[in-house]
Amino acid sequence: MAGSQEAGSNVAGSNVAGAGRGGHLFTVLSATALVATEAFATAIAAGWALAGLLNLGDVGEYVLMGLFAVVAVYVSIVYFRRAVRVEASLTV
Repeated sequence: MAGSQEAGSNVAGSNVAGAGRGGHLFTVLSATALVATEAFATAIAAGWALAGLLNLGDVGEYVLMGLFAVVAVYVSIVYFRRAVRVEASLTV
């Protein structure tokens, strides 16, 4: 029984190697890169699609792509900040 309790504490993450201060930064950066790429691709596609539907031409297409890209960058920054906060609270 005592051996299973020790193994359980390791599974819970209290003794994971590299879980110290900043140990999960690579995970947070990787997840943020994935989310940012998806958000940016969606922004570009949405700008292209809406401009095509509304017959806005090339300039309208680029304007919509730019506006949606700004929103995608904002969403990515918010995601990164929240992910860092969550990871910091889990590793304390």
